[in-house]
Amino acid sequence: MAYEAERMRGVTAHTVTMEERERLCVSGVEEVESFDENTIVMETVAGTLVVRGSGLHIEQLSLEGGQLQVEGQVESLTYEEDRGGRGGLLARLFG
Repeated sequence: MAYEAERMRGVTAHTVTMEERERLCVSGVEEVESFDENTIVMETVAGTLVVRGSGLHIEQLSLEGGQLQVEGQVESLTYEEDRGGRGGLLARLFG
């Protein structure tokens, strides 16, 4: 049932590929909610993904294709569950 709903929405598969903790490629990206040198928050078909690190910058973004490429020192990748209502960025990062 979930597969059919995703297929009907035209959602692409979600993959995460990291090379040497310095290059990150993510597919299935629906929206980039916020980003700076230390944190990138994005909504993917698999939930909210938070990337933390240093010197992070977005090399390529294609929302039509759902592709995102990041360069910089990646320290962590965290998925967050949808909590019903969306809180602010600080609530999601520290909640």
